Amino acid sequence: MKGLRFSRKQLGIPYALFLICFVVAPLFVIIYYAFTNGEGQFTLANFTGFFTNPNTLGTLCYSFALAVVTTCVCLLLAYPIGYILAKSNLKKKGVIVMIFVLPMWINFTLRITALKEILTMIEGNLAYHPFLNSVIGMTYDFLPFMILPLYTTMLKLDNSLLEAANDLGANAVQTFFKVTLPLTIPGIISGVVMVFLPSMTNYVVLDMLYNSTYIMGSLIGSYFSAYNWHGGSMIALILLVIILIFTLCTNRFEDDDAKNRGGALL
Repeated sequence: MKGLRFSRKQLGIPYALFLICFVVAPLFVIIYYAFTNGEGQFTLANFTGFFTNPNTLGTLCYSFALAVVTTCVCLLLAYPIGYILAKSNLKKKGVIVMIFVLPMWINFTLRITALKEILTMIEGNLAYHPFLNSVIGMTYDFLPFMILPLYTTMLKLDNSLLEAANDLGANAVQTFFKVTLPLTIPGIISGVVMVFLPSMTNYVVLDMLYNSTYIMGSLIGSYFSAYNWHGGSMIALILLVIILIFTLCTNRFEDDDAKNRGGALL
């Protein structure tokens, strides 16, 4: 056994098999159903049907708006929280961060059910504020995913840069927008990606609050429940392309920002 050695390629075989079986193969199945009809013939009807159906377009717009608002709310709440935790002299900062993460250890169904009861007691009828309560539910669920990358990034901030800005006559607002904010952009991008992408597809919150299908994840599920695998596969494929484009744009923005900061430092 001592002489038994494996190369990196050999060690990577199990991972390659896993990716082929559980990522590549299902993706090909989705592509096949998306561009075929019930008789197995190639067709673009599923693609054109998505962009001509007011229901699917309305659901896409609603999901996008919900994701944007949820991401903005999470960012507005998480940024000051992360900054205060990272720059404060509290001895138990790790405990406070743990408090924000602790709800994630509780069963998701119990958390959303408890939130629904709280909102019902406050508002009386959830149906009066479906979008607002959806944002509240999404924010409650995804806020830790925004706090953690921001907190980690702010911990690494070089205080000497802030001191240099103060020495050069910059006030607190100027220091924030010219030093602190640009240096925390990587954390912002990571948090936005971790919140925006699942917010567009997470249908559990809406299902538990309203039993609604007016979000992309629920819409796809309704197609498959009705045995319309071809239409559901096309919607899933289009959503995958949208998510891929968003991810590539954020990565490109992060790379450009890193280059600009590197050039500024030089």
